[in-house]
Amino acid sequence: MNSTREDHSQHISQRFNAELEEVKSSMLEMGGIVEKQLSTAIAALAEVDSGIGRTVIAGDDEVDSLEVRIDEECNLILARRQPAASDLRLVLAIIKATRDLERIGDESCKIARAGVKLSEKAELSKGIQEFKSLGESVARMVHKALDAFARYDAESALQVAKDDARVDDEYSLAMRSMITYMMEDPDSISTVLHVLWALRALERIGDHAKNISEHVIYLVQGTDIRHEDLDKVARKVLP
Repeated sequence: MNSTREDHSQHISQRFNAELEEVKSSMLEMGGIVEKQLSTAIAALAEVDSGIGRTVIAGDDEVDSLEVRIDEECNLILARRQPAASDLRLVLAIIKATRDLERIGDESCKIARAGVKLSEKAELSKGIQEFKSLGESVARMVHKALDAFARYDAESALQVAKDDARVDDEYSLAMRSMITYMMEDPDSISTVLHVLWALRALERIGDHAKNISEHVIYLVQGTDIRHEDLDKVARKVLP
């Protein structure tokens, strides 16, 4: 039976869709690895376990390699397929989200290094409870942002963006506690500083999770919400 032009076009379209799904799956796979990297880094510092911390640092090369591979796949799609409209938005959103995931991996390594440094101290640092609380909030943000991307859920993504304000408030309170600890006990400064740097890394991870949620809204709605009032955005995004 002869192949028609319509058959050929449908075949090309199916291959293109498969390529898009494959690169999206690769990005979400990277997200799963980064989530585990973050949770392990949080445990490394909270439990002051240098062994756990070193596994996080050693695993960062895998995340970097995935970023390069996904970028290459996206660039090939852009060059060969020249996607338009929603397909183009998906490729661009994957590129941007992958970059944010790589940054989350880097910040997780900073937390792990702080855990390794703390393990070298004789005493347990103050501020661990504040760190664990913020870590749980930030880890939830990352998970929810990736879940929203997987499901093309703009409403859930918007909630992640809103969660960032609460994480920032929690971070500010934790930082004030760290300063108070150091003022009350100058001998604790060297250990508390490691927790302070880890808290800063968590706050930045929250920012990257917010970025991913913004990429989801751009993907689904075609709207760039960066620097916009989120209450106004809600009126556009929510059904």
